[in-house]
Amino acid sequence: MIELERVGVTYHARPVLSGIDLSIRAGERVALIGPNGAGKSTLLRAVTGLVTPGEGIVRIGGQALRTIDRASLARRLAVVPQQVVVPFSVRVEELVALGRLPHEDPLRGARPVDRIAVQAAIERVGIGHLVGRDVRELSLGERQLALVALAVAQEADVLILDEPTVHLDLRHQVATMELLVDLNERDGTTVLAVLHDLGLAGAFFPRLVLIDGGRIVADGSPADVLTDGRIRAVFGVDPTMVRLPVATA
Repeated sequence: MIELERVGVTYHARPVLSGIDLSIRAGERVALIGPNGAGKSTLLRAVTGLVTPGEGIVRIGGQALRTIDRASLARRLAVVPQQVVVPFSVRVEELVALGRLPHEDPLRGARPVDRIAVQAAIERVGIGHLVGRDVRELSLGERQLALVALAVAQEADVLILDEPTVHLDLRHQVATMELLVDLNERDGTTVLAVLHDLGLAGAFFPRLVLIDGGRIVADGSPADVLTDGRIRAVFGVDPTMVRLPVATA
């Protein structure tokens, strides 16, 4: 479903990603982990076409990303960014409805099936109590959940998230992880997420990709990736200070 072959990205003459080889099969649930500045978010931007690699190639569904038009890509990939600035007044349900734009008829607009998908996404994410509110008035955590609902309404084959739990309290962090598991296991959605919380990554993702210094240094199950030696070497902390539940496939 997603393939990166020898991908390299450079910002202002500084290598951010180097020689990235990564293949994610349809239906997998994968978390990218690593310290700040490791290149995780840049990798997501390369996958979504927001960054053009200076070398290598990115493929989606076997097709080179550079040959896929934006409308077609939006039907394949749904993206939840880490932060979004909303510069104008928009109600929560109107924001979630933006997820249906790739599917709408450009002349007829929203169809009954689109309105049903929006309502279903709102209910699935559990933000019905926010309907009618201006997105600009929401807390950062509430806004993050609205963005997740937008992505769910998009009904894409692949869901990509950059730190989806960053503004959420503990209860909503766990609920969001459980939603991702449900989307993956019940709907078959391929999930690729950047996570800083190693506990959440180990508990809810059966495959972890550890990035450090712009390179993949480990790729496998939580038990194989989150070894004491790697935690010390990559994160510079005592492993006993980190609670690491382990996901099951």
